[in-house]
Amino acid sequence: MTGNNERIYTVTGLTREIKSALEETFSHVWIEGEISNFKVPASGHFYFSLKDENSMLKCVMFRHSGSRLKFIPEDGMHVLCSGRVGVYEKQGQYQLYVEGIEPRGKGALHAAFEQLKKKLYEEGLFSDEHKKPIPLLSMRVGVITSGTGAAIRDILKVARRRFSNVEITICPVKVQGDGAAREIAGAIVTMNEYNGYLAESGSNEHTIDTIIAGRGGGSIEDLWAFNEEIVARAIFESDIPVVSAVGHEVDYTISDFVADRRAATPSAAAEMVIPMKEELIGRITVSRESLDMAIKTRINSAEVRLSNLSGKYVLREPINVLLELEQRLDDIEKEAGTRIMHHFKIKEAGFISVSGKLGTLNPLAILGRGYSITFSGQEVVKSANRLKTGDRIVTRFSRGEAVSRVEKISS
Repeated sequence: MTGNNERIYTVTGLTREIKSALEETFSHVWIEGEISNFKVPASGHFYFSLKDENSMLKCVMFRHSGSRLKFIPEDGMHVLCSGRVGVYEKQGQYQLYVEGIEPRGKGALHAAFEQLKKKLYEEGLFSDEHKKPIPLLSMRVGVITSGTGAAIRDILKVARRRFSNVEITICPVKVQGDGAAREIAGAIVTMNEYNGYLAESGSNEHTIDTIIAGRGGGSIEDLWAFNEEIVARAIFESDIPVVSAVGHEVDYTISDFVADRRAATPSAAAEMVIPMKEELIGRITVSRESLDMAIKTRINSAEVRLSNLSGKYVLREPINVLLELEQRLDDIEKEAGTRIMHHFKIKEAGFISVSGKLGTLNPLAILGRGYSITFSGQEVVKSANRLKTGDRIVTRFSRGEAVSRVEKISS
């Protein structure tokens, strides 16, 4: 029995009291632990547990909060979660409603970088077999970078110094902040479409031979647009060779791994793509001299051979050579006739031999020697027993035949 002053709770009432008390007390907390049982259902929410050596805490991170993460949480990851503690009334279970997650150690951006790097590597986007060669001389270079940054000034300076005839087509884009990755990827696609348009229209205008995409140096946050998947896939799908030129000496971006070539700075990229005009002229001069020498050597060799041939009998007395060939032709014709006649005589002798054998075996030849053949109807009579009195028979001689009837049969 309960006392008169004791309060009786319903299950729902007590759960709500606990929920209210927990949410007021733990409205914002940081909790460190290891992720386990991480799941993402069709709703897009994150469900997982945080655990340490003694306890486990259920957690949920709703989709709108999870979409802001730079990385995807994984089982076994050591993290620091921020959020509020509450109660899921249907099950009477307290849990952490997570609003933010930070990996312990190198941070969220590093985790996102490693995850995307592993994913694209396994898909083959970094494979050397997909790398396109950079042209020896790009008559037109597309540059994708900030329109006001130092990178474009450095590239133009290098171009003027090394080969001023090379055309530079600039596509200014944001290189950091929201929307930067989409603009960079869109510029790569646009340059490829532009080349396609020139090819279809039959224009004499130079197509873009090489793309330089990059920016000057900065923090990992500043350079992050070049670590986005949308940029990596645009580089990989580009028909135009792409040089990644993000201004950093040691660390690599995802774009560096996917690009056909990587340069440490925009200036280095320009020097890689644009050759020194004087060096090319020198190489052409050397090649031309080598070609001239090779041609002269071939001509001299041909002259020597011609001189040697001109002393040959066949060139000095061509008529005699032709007459000799005609004589050889007559000999061949005579020899062919002799062989044909010999072959014919062999065949003729064989024919005569076979004809004689056939004549010997001919039944008519036997009749010529005094024999006769008797027929009863169409059959040859070989025995008198085959006949009977009164049968009509025909006897064939060497010349003519006689018809008679059987009067008597003797065995």
